[in-house]
This record gives sequence, C-alpha cells and structure tokens, in this order.
Amino acid sequence: MSKIPSGNAFLNPQSVLNAIGIHLGDKVADFGCGGAAYFVLQAAKMVGSRGIVYGVDVLKPALSGLKSRLELHNITNVVPVWSNVETYGATRRIRSNSLTVGMIINTLFQAQDKTAMIREAERMVAPGGRLVIIDWKTGGLPFGPTQKQLVVPETIQAMAEKFHLKLTDVFEPGKYHFGLIFTKAETHPA
Repeated sequence: MSKIPSGNAFLNPQSVLNAIGIHLGDKVADFGCGGAAYFVLQAAKMVGSRGIVYGVDVLKPALSGLKSRLELHNITNVVPVWSNVETYGATRRIRSNSLTVGMIINTLFQAQDKTAMIREAERMVAPGGRLVIIDWKTGGLPFGPTQKQLVVPETIQAMAEKFHLKLTDVFEPGKYHFGLIFTKAETHPA
C-alpha cells in the first residue's frame, strides 16, 4: 500500500486511530467519512487485508472522492456505502452487530437528528464493540460550527446510554475536539 495522506491540522487520523485502538482484522465504519476520507484510508492500513473499513456518507460526491482515493492508493479493503445514518436501518450494506468500531467524527454536530444517528450507528456495532464520537469543543472558536450546532459531551452520553452504550473512555483527539468512546453492552438488560 502506498503512502496514505494523513489528514488536516485539526485532527491527526493516525494518532486518533491509535488512541481508539484499531487493530488488524477489525471491522470499522466511518459514518460521515467525507470525500477526503482521511480516517477511512488510515483505518484501512491498520486493519490490514483481514479487516474491512466502510466509508459511509449521505453525499454521493463524497463517495466518488473516496472511490478515487481508493483507486489511486490501490486500497482494496474499503467498501464505500451511500446511506443516511440518521435513518434507522438505512445502512443496509452493514449488518447489525457486525462492527468492531463505529466512528462518528466531526459529523454529529451536522445531524438534524443526533439521537437517530447514534441509534443507527449502535445497531451496526457488535456487542462488546465500540462507538467513537469525536466532535468540536464549545468555547467560541473563530472557526468551525456555530455555537448553536455544537453538542456537549454530557448530552451525547445521555443519548448514547439510551441505546445500551456505556461511556468507557474520554480522550482529547486534538486542541479543538473532544473524544468519547462508548462500549456496547454484551447483552441488553430487560
């Protein structure tokens, strides 16, 4: 595999994926991967030929960009998926309870229905698997989303707990972002 682009100045995909704990053979999905697909490309390298990475986006031009990058770098363990992750069951190409890691990176703040996005992502994460949410910190930054768009970690945690996701780690993926790692319950309480 050729050298893969590393990302931007705000988040270093390699460092973030190391912090998350992506391993050989993992099944990973990036929900809202975007056309640059920095996290998808780095994750593909980390999971190796025995793993698989799904690059999911609702924008078809973003998936076209992803496909171009896959061809350019001769990456064969990535599956582009067109889906609206804000609709439960819409991401049909990814089976329920099949992912080692699901990632919502810099995407939740854009969602019209944040709870629905978390619910759909949780559906695909396997019991014992992890859902990682990285988003912008609050604090009046001169760039990034508006204050109205921002969502605080406590609100995300409350939404995630509705779907049998337990907060197991908090980390700082970059100066302007927070990171939350949730683990899906092995069994759902009655």
